[in-house]
Amino acid sequence: MAELGKRLVALLGGPAVNALWSYTGTAQIAAEIASVSPAYRGITHSRLGDEGLCWPCPAEDHPGTPILHRETFTRGLGKFHAVATRAPAEATDAEYPFVLSTGRVLYHYHTGTMSRRSEALHWREPGGWIEINAADAAAAGIADDADVVIRSRRGEVRTVARLSERVQPGVVFLAFHWAEAPANLLTQDFALDPIAKIPEFKLCAVQIVAAVVP
Repeated sequence: MAELGKRLVALLGGPAVNALWSYTGTAQIAAEIASVSPAYRGITHSRLGDEGLCWPCPAEDHPGTPILHRETFTRGLGKFHAVATRAPAEATDAEYPFVLSTGRVLYHYHTGTMSRRSEALHWREPGGWIEINAADAAAAGIADDADVVIRSRRGEVRTVARLSERVQPGVVFLAFHWAEAPANLLTQDFALDPIAKIPEFKLCAVQIVAAVVP
């Protein structure tokens, strides 16, 4: 890692050998962190012992802070801002009658590149599915665990249906962990949050139909 740091410094026009990247052990790295960050100033290798220290630890005689904000918050009580509700960028209609909500399931993380390599997690949740209200599924002729196709104005994915009472009628849920049924092929990136500029990936209008079995 130190060698990589030196090469990056050189690539950015700095000296080929930088003293800040001439570490011989982790104790030196910890000492540098303590020298520039007040919250870590009291954390040194010699003090860690078997139990370690919790930040903030501002001085070498400080015991550390196992529970943060025990008496009060750093800036006082919570700060809230009133904001006006805005409708989603894409509305449902007769062709795309369902609101698709995307998100996570308990057993996987983001695109699954790490969690899907875990045998235990794969055993618990091996593949993707779309959650649909039982009443909506009955109206569309979709059975539990049946193959379905989800279409939006941008594309389509194929997965299996999971009937549920957890989602409201008119709403379906698809996690974005599954490369086999990538949720973001359906969502859109043209509508941005006015402040954060984040695309509206979490919601769009879709249709869901029973898949034709070859």
